[in-house]
Amino acid sequence: MRLQIGPILTCILFGLISCQVAAQSKKFIEVSYDQGPIVGNQKDWAEELINKIAYSGVDARLGWRSDKNTYLNYINRYPSYGLGFTSALNYYSEIGRPMGVYAFGEFPFGRNDFHRKLNFSYYAQIGLGFNMNPYDAETNPMNGFVGTAVNAHIHFGFKASYQFSDSFGAFTSVGTKHYSNGSINKPNAGINFIPIAIGLRMNLDKEEFNPGPKPQFPALEKRGYWNIAAYTGVKSYDVGQRAYFRGGLGVNYLWELSHKYRGGLGVDWFYGAGARDRYPNENIAFLDSNSFAVVGSWEWKLTDRLYMPVAIGVYVNKAHYNQETTSYYERIGVRYRINTNVFAGVQIKAHKAKADFFEFTLGYTIPGKVQEIIHR
Repeated sequence: MRLQIGPILTCILFGLISCQVAAQSKKFIEVSYDQGPIVGNQKDWAEELINKIAYSGVDARLGWRSDKNTYLNYINRYPSYGLGFTSALNYYSEIGRPMGVYAFGEFPFGRNDFHRKLNFSYYAQIGLGFNMNPYDAETNPMNGFVGTAVNAHIHFGFKASYQFSDSFGAFTSVGTKHYSNGSINKPNAGINFIPIAIGLRMNLDKEEFNPGPKPQFPALEKRGYWNIAAYTGVKSYDVGQRAYFRGGLGVNYLWELSHKYRGGLGVDWFYGAGARDRYPNENIAFLDSNSFAVVGSWEWKLTDRLYMPVAIGVYVNKAHYNQETTSYYERIGVRYRINTNVFAGVQIKAHKAKADFFEFTLGYTIPGKVQEIIHR
């Protein structure tokens, strides 16, 4: 079970992004070289390990930019999606040679001007990291960054690109690249790079990218939505200890803020199994392994079905036996709406950007009555 979460996470995300392929036509290939520092956690072992290793890597991506003239494509500035592969160039016995396969989304800044040579964007990559040498008490005791050979690959950053011709362009980017197992197996401080990249882009379609005039927007139905979600996952609490079930329920009321965003408030309940096993000499009460929180939620709609949930929660009761280390938590991920009511997805719940657990989510949406219709 400990290593299954990585492949499951990747298959779900690859499937969600690949659903966009049929609606894409302008394809491209990018290759890049990146280099940058490794970020530690102020621990002595981390600083010692960082002094031994240096990061440089290569990246290759196949992408497609939507030219379907829909209102969601328009307000998201016609984003690009695709699949990629990345690999560190150097091998180190302590961490291995990290590699990753991932799905990505890239979102331009500025107005929809398709004739500009210089463009700026931000991007996100989520997928599967592998080929790492995990912590081992006997053979690799220094690596406190990852406790598994297979991990999640997460990369966020900003990009500047220049188009030399219809076929070729160049770009540079800077971001943060993170490998982590979401606390499925400890230790799990995570491998964190800050790569600065330079690369080339080749467009596979020679036609000019021009989706046409601004599309007609549908009327915005101002209404509320009840989202009821079940979270499931697993978590290890100490080095060498088994992983236990982590999960919970969330109920949120979201309001249709615009064609692009929903936002609102709700409550979360989290449960951590195994407290009595981990603390056999303690008198474990209900609130020691169950926590409750008030949460502010936000949804960014990418397509009619695909969207990103973002949330910040504040604990009303914090279960300290479940390693809920701060008074608040963050959540970010991706969800897919299977139909009008049912959705599924995966998120990461974290405390100050330190993973608590991966949440595999299945939920149900109850639309409220339309209170106002806005035409634009």
